[in-house]
Amino acid sequence: MNNSMEEEEKKSLNFIEQIIEDDLANGLDPAKLRFRFPPEPNGYLHVGHTKAICINFGLGEKYGAPVNLRFDDTNPEKEEQEFVDSIKADIDWLGFKYDQELYASDYFDRLYEWAVQMIKDGKAYVDEQPSEEITAQRKNPFEDGIDSPFRSRPVAESLELFEKMKNGAFDEGAMSLRAKIDMKSPNMNMRDPVMYRILKRPHHRTGEKWKIYPMYDWAHGESDYIEQISHSLCSLEFENHRPLYDWYLDQVYEENTVRNKQREFARMNVSYMITSKRKLQRLVAENAVSGWDDPRMPTISGMRRLGFTPTAIKKFIERVGVAKRENLIDIQLLEFFVREDLNKISTRVMAVVDPVKLIIENYPVDVEEWLETENNPEDENAGTREVPFSRELYIEREDFKEEADKKFFRLKLGGEVRLKSAYIIKAERVDKDENGEITTIYASYDPKSKSGSGTEESLRKVKGTLHWVSAKHALPIEIRIYDRLFTTPQPDAEKETDFMDFINPESLKTVQGFAEPSLKNAEIGKHYQFQRIGYFTQDRDSSGEKTVFNRTVTLKDGYKPE
Repeated sequence: MNNSMEEEEKKSLNFIEQIIEDDLANGLDPAKLRFRFPPEPNGYLHVGHTKAICINFGLGEKYGAPVNLRFDDTNPEKEEQEFVDSIKADIDWLGFKYDQELYASDYFDRLYEWAVQMIKDGKAYVDEQPSEEITAQRKNPFEDGIDSPFRSRPVAESLELFEKMKNGAFDEGAMSLRAKIDMKSPNMNMRDPVMYRILKRPHHRTGEKWKIYPMYDWAHGESDYIEQISHSLCSLEFENHRPLYDWYLDQVYEENTVRNKQREFARMNVSYMITSKRKLQRLVAENAVSGWDDPRMPTISGMRRLGFTPTAIKKFIERVGVAKRENLIDIQLLEFFVREDLNKISTRVMAVVDPVKLIIENYPVDVEEWLETENNPEDENAGTREVPFSRELYIEREDFKEEADKKFFRLKLGGEVRLKSAYIIKAERVDKDENGEITTIYASYDPKSKSGSGTEESLRKVKGTLHWVSAKHALPIEIRIYDRLFTTPQPDAEKETDFMDFINPESLKTVQGFAEPSLKNAEIGKHYQFQRIGYFTQDRDSSGEKTVFNRTVTLKDGYKPE
């Protein structure tokens, strides 16, 4: 490889890849590369997690290195098996394979033993102060903290109390184990952080065994070390935790083992979405949405139910890139990649969202035709299917006007349009109800104008083409039109306002429509383009009594990514 090619390849690396390349150049054995994705099972994964997932698993694929899925399950108050199962399902849906499924709780015994050794080494002590006093004594980055009155407690006393804490001898909040580091450090994380707290709650995996649980900072880095993770990659808010991460590693590191390296990347914020689990929980608890997998939610399960694809999400993450500075990504960029992928894979069908009856008066009453139509013109292997045509049809109400100007290219009285894959028709008259609303449109058709018949009339050009559904064969469907959950791009940007105040009351509209009969055999999760309307997927709420489709995205958008 010449120098110019090497320079070009170096420029194409993101800063994390460059760190890894530098480590390899400095002697790191490629066989010792190992990554992990470490979610806490206290909620469903959201759009922000997709970045961390794609970074870690992407590096695993790039370097042929294993990637662990490790659940940082150190807080039984908020963690549930339901969340574990959903996280595994999300990663599987995205198409990533992890090397091992592991849990921080797998290491509770070892973490406890290490903590005991730290007490023996004079680097940890049991503190009997309430958490409020501990926080107050830490002061602020510009003022030295105050030592705990228990900081010089004899080792033997701390060892005895710590064992009693483990055995459940004390009430919650009565005492904690703290690392003895530096109460004058400008980094507040280093001011004698709590390592263990008393928590008498059952754990979803260890049951009633433990009465104390390790704090995240203590368990997380040591779990990385136990698993010999070479590069611990996390979001930017953990940057000032890195000195503590390294200090904890110093206490357990042994020669000839991999020394973990923590590095941070910017979180991904997407407009009209929130990624705080606490706030997502509130949306669910206050019934602003139907659940964690509501299609309006920014969770991976919500996006999957809405009809987003793994390919689109991965391309979106690739385009966003890996950065050191946070910024707001336009949701339209994500929808652009969704639309681009759906165009390639979606079966084209005809459905009517707001139907009005159309009767072709000169079409035979007792005749029906089955017209051949392409499943997907973007995929030559997608094949064709037959769609029924008859005298009575449904068309979109907005596709007809009694009177219209020259810029209206759909159906109007006295005007002609082509019915897709069928005939040219002309609107003749209408029926209306007592409120003046049109109930039926009457039309005539040109029998020689059938699409694909090769006649001169079939080649005649008209300006409008309409989709339709045969009334006799129509499948009633429930159509859910989803829009942004919030009315503002950053609903949680202002501390003075409640993000719930920006809930969009028009984020879900449910209408009753009709579809061609082929959708009787639709599969949940399969993608369809309702021609001239948008992209849809069948929802899991479908049953023998009703068929439900969710709108994923509109058919077109003026957005073009830079």
